[in-house]
Amino acid sequence: MHQPGSSENVRSARQRFFEAGQSPRGLVSETIIESWRRCRASGLAAGQRLEVGPLERAAFEMLRHQYEDLRRLCRPEIEALYGDAKATGSMVILTAPTGLILDALGNAEFLDKAARVALRPGVSWNEEHTGTNAIGTALHERRAVEVRGAEHYFGAHRMLSCSASPILDGRGRTVGVLDLSGEASVHHVHALGMVRFAVDQIERRMLERELAGREVIRLHPDAALLGTHREGVLVFEEHKLVAANRYALEMLGADWSEIGRCRYDALFDSARPGGSRVQPLRSTSGVEFQARRDLVPSHLVKAPRARGAIPARELAPVFDACLDAELQRGVRLLEADIPILLQGETGTGKEVAARELHRRSNRASGPFVAVNCAALPENLIEAELFGYRAGAFTGARREGAQGLLRDADGGVLFLDEVGDMPLALQSRLLRVLQEREVAPLGGGKAVTVDFVVVAATHRDLDDDVAAQRFRPDLFYRIAQARLRLKPLREHPARGELILELWCALGGPAAGMKLGALALARLAAFDWPGNMRQLLGVLRALMALGDAGATIGVDALPAEVREARAPLPAPACRDERDVSPLGKLERDAMQAALHACAGNVSEAARRLGVSRSTLYRRLGSAPTSAR
Repeated sequence: MHQPGSSENVRSARQRFFEAGQSPRGLVSETIIESWRRCRASGLAAGQRLEVGPLERAAFEMLRHQYEDLRRLCRPEIEALYGDAKATGSMVILTAPTGLILDALGNAEFLDKAARVALRPGVSWNEEHTGTNAIGTALHERRAVEVRGAEHYFGAHRMLSCSASPILDGRGRTVGVLDLSGEASVHHVHALGMVRFAVDQIERRMLERELAGREVIRLHPDAALLGTHREGVLVFEEHKLVAANRYALEMLGADWSEIGRCRYDALFDSARPGGSRVQPLRSTSGVEFQARRDLVPSHLVKAPRARGAIPARELAPVFDACLDAELQRGVRLLEADIPILLQGETGTGKEVAARELHRRSNRASGPFVAVNCAALPENLIEAELFGYRAGAFTGARREGAQGLLRDADGGVLFLDEVGDMPLALQSRLLRVLQEREVAPLGGGKAVTVDFVVVAATHRDLDDDVAAQRFRPDLFYRIAQARLRLKPLREHPARGELILELWCALGGPAAGMKLGALALARLAAFDWPGNMRQLLGVLRALMALGDAGATIGVDALPAEVREARAPLPAPACRDERDVSPLGKLERDAMQAALHACAGNVSEAARRLGVSRSTLYRRLGSAPTSAR
């Protein structure tokens, strides 16, 4: 008798499902059957000619740059699998959380064969585009999946045997997919196990980024497996669970929804383990574990990336801490399909906030498509948004284009500087938002789309509506909820923020320190260009600084160095007569002297100023040659 999934049973299953319209239960796995049903429900015909092409080169390179951190993180496992892939005539694939292939390495002969069925970088392999396949189905199921031969929805893919697993971060968000694909004629017995092991290693390193300054509990029923990739890891902050790995949640019978809201005593009856010894730990369901507790010092952070490089998506945890409650509120609105308008001055980080909303929402596995309404030429913006049929206008690509609105299907459409959108285009966009259908230029059938809108502007759209520069019906459609991003000058703790950014940019790792006076000047500056201007200055300081150096006031740009309140006279003793900046500088100097036990030379070196400057600002005369 043939086992479910055997070639004969799959052939029978396809006949029963696609030709007779009957359930093929028992012939293939339920995972495959459910995927076939989803594909059929979405309008895919198994016999149709599959027409999928890669992104344009510029768009693809931009996307790869966006996921550069993920690519670097996965590189060791990809290279390890690559050795096996070459030997077995297979390939290793890394995709973005949308299913779009970022990297593909492996046997040159098989890479060529795979490219003929569009299994190559720049092509999306989610189920909606390419039917049942390991990448797309693993994304939908959020677990490791194997799809072999004719189990693929489209006939052209039956040459493939694919094993894939989603990569989840410590909060359960899908950040990518790792896949091992080969020829279906060769049975790759251990492929799925190899992929699972590789993903375990990736997720383990990813979770390590969550540990700094937090309490970590490692557990397993078998003490011998503590410290291995199979151990459960729970990360707590003030007794609240803030991150975990999938093994810990499986052991406790919990799910990812517990992250961020579940407390220690809701998970365990036993007190927290003390010290670093392995101790018994009982869960609230009565399961006994062996556990160890670690307290990871806050200074033990991940190794920094190249000096001065910090992707925009990683700025959100740094400068949006004060907006966290507003962002959480925004996520709830997005998940209720309510558009959000972000308002703020230029450089306040509106796109970063939009990406953070997308990352936290239930659409995180879908695309984030950003459209700068002010940057697109007016004569091309309609074609870029709505797409066009082949030959729709002079200069159009021969194959046409589906447009950015369709690219955003299933995710978030970010309309940056929406206030600069031409009036004529506003009415057409409004129709799309109302009807949820996109019709390409040049005619053709309208296509249903599903995305949620986040718009942003530095303009006062209320005034623009009153002046008839912006359509009121579109305004009320996109501004059902508003979130204001404060300018940097209103940030309550600019000094702390600047230090966090300096660390994130890699300053300490490069052996460079911001002197206390330089930090005071940076914190006191108004920053008319907001976060964008601040980051530019910090990157410049880092590029010009030397390893082991302390960045002093003299290294600051002139506009920052000179824009300060007058310093107090040395004889001043009344705190009410001291400017805020002057008091900050004086306190920094006195603290440095105290820390250096009165050694003026050492204090001046730490502050990044000369000894004479230190004497002059504190109003004291040199009493020692130290």
